Amino acid sequence: MLNFTWKVFTQTGDIDTYLLYKELEKEMEATPDDEIELADTDLPVT
Repeated sequence: MLNFTWKVFTQTGDIDTYLLYKELEKEMEATPDDEIELADTDLPVT
């Protein structure tokens, strides 16, 4: 999502898209990689 947002910004120059990019970037820095990996893991539900 981050790469897509940056690409849209570079092609359009839209300031709102840039602000969205920076917000997403900040959220990704605040989220530890462990949480992201855990969310992507397919665990059976018992």
